[in-house]
Amino acid sequence: MSFQDSSNLESQPTTWRRTDDPQYADDPEFQSYTAALSDKLFSLTSNISRLSNQIALLGTKRETDRVRERVQDLLSETGDGFKEIGEGLKKVQAWHDLGPSQKYTQGKLNTEFKASLTEFQSLQRQALEKQRASATAAKAALESEGGESATTDLGRQTQELLQEQQPRLANQDEVDFQESLIIERESEIRNIEQSVGELNELFRDVAHMVHEQGTSLDIISENVTQTRDDTQNADQQLRTASKHQKSARGKACCLLLILVVVLVIIILAAVLG
Repeated sequence: MSFQDSSNLESQPTTWRRTDDPQYADDPEFQSYTAALSDKLFSLTSNISRLSNQIALLGTKRETDRVRERVQDLLSETGDGFKEIGEGLKKVQAWHDLGPSQKYTQGKLNTEFKASLTEFQSLQRQALEKQRASATAAKAALESEGGESATTDLGRQTQELLQEQQPRLANQDEVDFQESLIIERESEIRNIEQSVGELNELFRDVAHMVHEQGTSLDIISENVTQTRDDTQNADQQLRTASKHQKSARGKACCLLLILVVVLVIIILAAVLG
């Protein structure tokens, strides 16, 4: 299917009207349903753009708790959106009595969904890698800090131990806080991993639908090409017929003029004779 053929097909209306064949009849429900899916998919592309900007901040000096929260919210919201649209595409795939243009709309949605999902999965992997690196670094820092705090001078006096008791309690609170952050990040990592697995299954389903749709699109492409060729041939034949008609009219006028001249000569000869 060439790019030019695809453009020609895309320029066709979403539904064709042919009252003599129910296969080509308009289906307002299909048109409305696919338009809603397209709008939802467009909103997900906006989420993907914002998610990309937020993930770029992870692992930098601009990373904050709020940034990580936004990343998790966008990952969750966008992932749920893809699952919802995926279920909708399965319904579209099972739609009966579709015309060629509707089948093209069906295939176009599948292809656009697959491309957007691929981009989102890439961002998921980036977020997962950065979250793992952050959790690993936090664990290493905590273990290092714990080792240093465990090193004490057993020969210190009781008074010195009492004076240092309060700072140590404060240090322990900081350790507990860091441990809670690590546990929270590990929970976020598990959530991302679960979402990645679910979307991988969805991606396989959509890839299968795109493969099945490819055959239909090739047939539609052939029909479009054939229709274009037939239209060009018909136009050429009409132009040729028009030229022949003009030529015939010109010859008829010439014959009529000759007949008039001959008739005038005969009449003059008769009168003069």
